Amino acid sequence: MHGINAALVTPFTRSGEVDAKSLERLAAHCLGHGAAGLVALGTTGEAALLTAEERRTVLEVCRAVSIEHGTPLIVGAGTMGTADTIREAREHAVYADALLVVVPYYLRPSDDGVIDHFAAVGAAVDVPLIAYNVPYRTGKPLPGETLVRLLGLDCVAGIKHCAGAIDQDTLEMLAAEPGKAVLCGDDAYIYPMLQLGASGGVAASACLAPQPYAAMAEAARNGNAARGLALHNALFPLARALFSEPSPSVLKACLADIGLIDDPAVRAPLHAPRPESVAAALRAFRALTL
Repeated sequence: MHGINAALVTPFTRSGEVDAKSLERLAAHCLGHGAAGLVALGTTGEAALLTAEERRTVLEVCRAVSIEHGTPLIVGAGTMGTADTIREAREHAVYADALLVVVPYYLRPSDDGVIDHFAAVGAAVDVPLIAYNVPYRTGKPLPGETLVRLLGLDCVAGIKHCAGAIDQDTLEMLAAEPGKAVLCGDDAYIYPMLQLGASGGVAASACLAPQPYAAMAEAARNGNAARGLALHNALFPLARALFSEPSPSVLKACLADIGLIDDPAVRAPLHAPRPESVAAALRAFRALTL
């Protein structure tokens, strides 16, 4: 629950199948260059666009790489309904050290409904949950008081927090010192969140640049603010460029360009990125120095 966890893309072959060899190569690259763990079947992994069989392939590959490196595997799970989320959580739990469970989306339940949802999912599985708070995707914002309540559940080991800003609710949650892991899920905000007390991050950008992200987290952990800030400032243009179009289209194109995956394809309704977006991201990547 500390350091940088790389949010993995799901590579596809030119014929549209999950590319297990590219996924294995990417996962090993991330862990070999400083990532503290892997996140599979998240939004970056296009999990909602995969079949059940494809999701099992992803999990088998990522579990094997995680065991080989002795690092944790966080696995995405969750839909808008509690019963379906429990079903998916049970299927994924056998591969996972923790389950990343999204706040129920679209329906916008009450705060009490959100708390009950996580309590029910946690009671149904034997692995801890990481609540995934991403209100700009779910349509369900949670106030600081509810975030603290959520972290107070025994089944919840931490939160992936993606507020899109460091807002008042974020500050209230961190100031409460909940004693659970707070993982920043907005790549550009990881360093300031670490400085405010977050324990780590979940970063799609770390697929491309695991070493500088890991070095930034280490600098924050060691109290080396000057180095951490310098790395943050260097990584900011990369994060901005990678998210200039709907993720993970630019990221996949960059990963294919440097040979970490074989093909940059994304699934509909995602679309191939504009060449200028990819070029900007690659310039930012190649400008990085440690």
